[in-house]
Amino acid sequence: MKTNFVEELKWRGMLHDIMPGTEDLLNKEMVKGYIGFDPTSDSLGVGNMVQIMTLLHLQKAGHKPIALVGGATGMVGDPSGKSAERNLLDEKTLQYNLDCQRKQLEKFLDFNCGANSAEIVNNYDWFKGFSFLEFIRDVGKHISVNYMLAKDSVKNRLENGMSFTEFSYQLVQGYDFYYLWKNNGVKLQMGGSDQWGNIVTGTELIRRKGSGEAFALTTPLIKKADGTKFGKTESGNVWLDKSKTSAYKFYQFWLNASDDDAKTFIRIFTLFTKDEIEKLESEHAIAPHLRSLQKTLAKDITIRVHSEADYNAAIEASEILFGKGTAESLQKLSEEDFLSVFDGVEQFNISRAEIDNGIQIIDFVTERTTIFPSKSEAKKMIQGGGVAINKSKVENLEFIINSESLINGNYILVQKGKKNYYVIKIV
Repeated sequence: MKTNFVEELKWRGMLHDIMPGTEDLLNKEMVKGYIGFDPTSDSLGVGNMVQIMTLLHLQKAGHKPIALVGGATGMVGDPSGKSAERNLLDEKTLQYNLDCQRKQLEKFLDFNCGANSAEIVNNYDWFKGFSFLEFIRDVGKHISVNYMLAKDSVKNRLENGMSFTEFSYQLVQGYDFYYLWKNNGVKLQMGGSDQWGNIVTGTELIRRKGSGEAFALTTPLIKKADGTKFGKTESGNVWLDKSKTSAYKFYQFWLNASDDDAKTFIRIFTLFTKDEIEKLESEHAIAPHLRSLQKTLAKDITIRVHSEADYNAAIEASEILFGKGTAESLQKLSEEDFLSVFDGVEQFNISRAEIDNGIQIIDFVTERTTIFPSKSEAKKMIQGGGVAINKSKVENLEFIINSESLINGNYILVQKGKKNYYVIKIV
């Protein structure tokens, strides 16, 4: 069943600006609409998911979503302040990044559903043969410097200096829209609210150079309730590629959302209906300590971005960290998930030769590591059942640590009491 695209964005809190006439156009015909993505990484991040979901809602409403990968604009700095001038990417790297991003987009968008199948285009295809002289003759003459200077994205940067490259960015992006309008029948460009100026430069270029009409729509920039940037953690970006951000860390990112953020995120990043979300919020309000809203949000997104198996592994990993996991579930963890779960805990190195020879538990936790300051304290805690190796309690003082004790052939997990963990890496 088709949805009303604009109404869907409104109730989900995903609509910021919309050009007059856009909604009428969307109600009248199947519209081709596009959003630009930065190809400088081989993975998209959760910060891109607002735009991915926008394209998904566009497709669900019966329109045609197009993802533009900026092979050309990716080489240029963006005046919105998100990046400095970027490095030139060679075509091989660019194509690899594009292929990786396409695989991620395919988890959300349908590329094989007939007339409104999703597409990916690369603006390098039309810019690679476009000379500078041709560009300033055929494009630059249509947009005045006064028009470009009036944009907030430019005004905000002038005090600190702005290169001609960055200044010209809105013209380059504007030409993308013109090219797609003229050659692909694209009538709508979408993006974050910081891109409004660049997007309407495109509509203006279409009006002045092509005597045509095109439309624009933007989504709000997502910030957490505490004012910090969405999609960032202490360790950096949260990526959709699990080799960059493990499925466990990805799951934890959503699970750790505040109540206010969870209410925002579940509208933007899931496909639950309004009624379903309001029911979830009511249930959460009755017992907020159970964090049912966060758990539902984290489950839905982790399964869609990764898989149900990855979600289940993340749940098991979470239980291990918080004391409910078993020795068996610990051994099932991949090395990636194991390191993610115990990221930040104190770590010691022991040689493989020592492990192969075997180390008695008391020596292991006092001499080979400094988990316990003294043998007497270690003995007392072991005898009291307060020490575990790989989630199995050490039953006696004669226990030997050897190569059979290894997780993934490289690690040993020591637990002291209920909450203190130590990772021993075999080097």
